Amino acid sequence: MKIAILDTYYPDVLSARYRSEPGLALTGYANQHAALIALAFGTSDFYSRHLNDLGHQASDLIVNCEPLQRAWARETGVRVAAAQMRIPHRYFRLPVIGSMACALSGFSRIALAQLEALQPDILYCQDLWFMTPQLARRLRPHVGRIVGQTASPLPPPEYLASYDLIVTSFPHYVPRLRALGIAAEYLPIAFEPAVLDRIGTVKRDIGASFVGGISRHHGRALPMLEYLARNTPIEFFGYGAERLGYDSPIRERHHGEAWALDMYRAIARSHVTFNRHIDVAEDNANNMRLYEATGVGTLLITDSKRNLAQLFEPGREVVVYSDAEEAARLIRHYLEHPDEAAEIARAGQARTLREHTYRQRMESLVPMLERCLEQPRRPG
Repeated sequence: MKIAILDTYYPDVLSARYRSEPGLALTGYANQHAALIALAFGTSDFYSRHLNDLGHQASDLIVNCEPLQRAWARETGVRVAAAQMRIPHRYFRLPVIGSMACALSGFSRIALAQLEALQPDILYCQDLWFMTPQLARRLRPHVGRIVGQTASPLPPPEYLASYDLIVTSFPHYVPRLRALGIAAEYLPIAFEPAVLDRIGTVKRDIGASFVGGISRHHGRALPMLEYLARNTPIEFFGYGAERLGYDSPIRERHHGEAWALDMYRAIARSHVTFNRHIDVAEDNANNMRLYEATGVGTLLITDSKRNLAQLFEPGREVVVYSDAEEAARLIRHYLEHPDEAAEIARAGQARTLREHTYRQRMESLVPMLERCLEQPRRPG
């Protein structure tokens, strides 16, 4: 199969990368693309590298990066006005797409041209919000099937109807999507072992950490995080600190944003790390932190979920809490008993490296994509 993987990066990640190398935006598409993939942000090239190893032809498109996409357009003769690259995106806080009623944005126009050139059997879209119904209609003649992946709040039904298949790490989304007449499959998230070589040897100089965002999707988590800040020595990394109240106890322990490899290093520096799922996860364990934390060998203290035992053995590979008081008690306990913490962390890492790698997930994804190709396409 020829597979094009369409992804969007957080705007702060893109801005930081281009600020760190002022001349990067003036280089060619291939050089900029390699620089962004090297960040190991999100799923990076974790899908494509293993799909290629499995005998398929997979490539990555980072479609909301203006300098990168302009470089591709410049090199291929696609003309896009500067104003067309400035249409707001409602979810990623970055100029990316237009509304259904508007003409295609510059980002969408370039993505359309890229996919017209690639003619993939599968367009695998990691951002359901990017694929407007209008863009999907324009793409239909140039792609075999449109597949989406989600582990976040769903876009409106008219967006969802554009997909031949939606793959999700939320078990509860599968029946809901199927009830809408949309084919859906469950596929958990994973860890990429190559990250361990990328971050190198990291000194564990942080007792407890929370590495993650503070946003409207984490609304119920904020009181718990503030309770932990008052009752444990936990340190905080991630985005959203500017939204905190001036009297929030998190502020004095917040160390700013930590993206990509810096995110992995912040977790790896920690003896224990705290995890809390976003509200739309409901009673299901699914998020990337499950695998990132265990993958780098840090003790994960995570919220109790009904399906967690299918992924990790609570008490032996990860530690589970039910409320803020229990979470604080567990953090203090494992900081006071580092040998116990290290033993569970080692077991969690062994489980992740044994069963939860992107190579294994791609081995599960390929049959899903092959079945999708065998089914009739959704109407245009």
